[in-house]
Amino acid sequence: MLPEVYLHSIELVLARNKQALVLVPEIGLTPQLVNRFRARFSVPIAMLHSGLSDQERLCAWLAAQDGRAPIVLGTRSAVFVPLKSPGILIVDEEHDGSYKQQDGFRYHARDVAVMRAAREKIPVVLGSATPSLESMQNAREGNYQLIELPERTGAAILPTVQLLDMRRLKAADGLSAPLREAIAVRLAHGEQSLLFLNRRGFAPVWMCHDCGWVAFCRRCDARLFYHQGHHRLRCHHCGHEEPLAEHCPQCATGQPKPLGEGTERIEAAIARCFPSARIERIDRDTTRRKGSLAEKLARVHAGEADILVGTQMLSKGHDFPNVTLVGVLNADQGLYSVDFRAPERLFQQIAQVSGRAGRAEKPGAVLIQTWHPDHPLFAALARHDFPAFVDFALNERRETGYPPFSFLALLRAESPKRDATYRFLENARALAGAPPEVSLTDPMPAPMERRQGRYRAQLLVQSRNRKALHAFLHTWVSGLAESAGGRKVRWSLDVDPQDLF
Repeated sequence: MLPEVYLHSIELVLARNKQALVLVPEIGLTPQLVNRFRARFSVPIAMLHSGLSDQERLCAWLAAQDGRAPIVLGTRSAVFVPLKSPGILIVDEEHDGSYKQQDGFRYHARDVAVMRAAREKIPVVLGSATPSLESMQNAREGNYQLIELPERTGAAILPTVQLLDMRRLKAADGLSAPLREAIAVRLAHGEQSLLFLNRRGFAPVWMCHDCGWVAFCRRCDARLFYHQGHHRLRCHHCGHEEPLAEHCPQCATGQPKPLGEGTERIEAAIARCFPSARIERIDRDTTRRKGSLAEKLARVHAGEADILVGTQMLSKGHDFPNVTLVGVLNADQGLYSVDFRAPERLFQQIAQVSGRAGRAEKPGAVLIQTWHPDHPLFAALARHDFPAFVDFALNERRETGYPPFSFLALLRAESPKRDATYRFLENARALAGAPPEVSLTDPMPAPMERRQGRYRAQLLVQSRNRKALHAFLHTWVSGLAESAGGRKVRWSLDVDPQDLF
């Protein structure tokens, strides 16, 4: 939900007959924000997002261009909309990865907004309860002005946070006894609980316990997820599906069983523990139909759901006044990852979903199930100490030379033939001729090397000097298309990559 400081800033801009452009990370947040804007402002509002038809998008674009829409609200592509009288740019949840366009024309909407505001000489507001490390470092260096809002609005107070040490607790279908007891208390008091697990499906592994066989996708280096509702195995990367075999295809005698938990399994476990509870599961599988997400959220707000189970779709911008308990399951996902940004994203994700608890008069509680309760990340979460996490994370980045203390570009290549992928990257490295300020790694496989039947590899370019990096890339990229193998692979150059995949 947009903070009052945004709305007040927009009022000041409208009073000067200027326009406000507000960016939000997800299309799912747009309807509720539009309702709040219309309740506050009696001016036309233009919306721009991927859910519009071409005609609707054109009308919104023209209304912004000729000034008929004083307020423009949209997702990342709206950052390019022309404004007749720009007055302010606002980027809500500026840390969110959805602002980065990952294919085709690559850009980061937040960074574009910052540059656009500088050129048009208007203020830009980057808002987040968990700002990106790049933005925090800019604030510490004096490039950005940091404005802190340490208290919640109204009578709401920050929820208490408890770490559940899963080394000492037994879990049934992913739910520990303290978490089940806390849910029971909320049900008795007529309050709502939210269980967060960023993994859809019933189970992430379909395994034969007789011989150890595991179901893998034929086109990706990834396991197939078991979806009980459809009695199918699915790949969450390429969409491949296949039916369940009665017996193990490897040993022919064993009967494979699900291993691990997804939101579908948690929903089933909750239904067994609390048979009278009304459960609402919100993930990509349950919200595919147009309007289904809005319907589910309406039922939650109307008090027609006792327990919410969902993925990151539940962590962003939602205001559930009667949710007083948040349970975070399998919180260690991403703690140890090949991507240096993984701990930052994990902290942001858990902090954001924890913020759904106790947003009204009733106090809230957050229970985090983890096998690493002594990790500095979880210690900071338990204390609501974002600055401590920033110190810890920035120190790691400084020691390893990663952003924001250096600048990156990633050359990616993929092809149905593995040799062609690596040959292109090796030739690209050979013709680089990088200056001393710029370093290049050897070609390396992507963390998931084979996806959708194509072999993927990458080459990382790094420099502590952005001007030197861009000068090098300008010369280098012009020769890549004509390099050996350049026409035989699909390749891309991503400046300031947000994911190393």
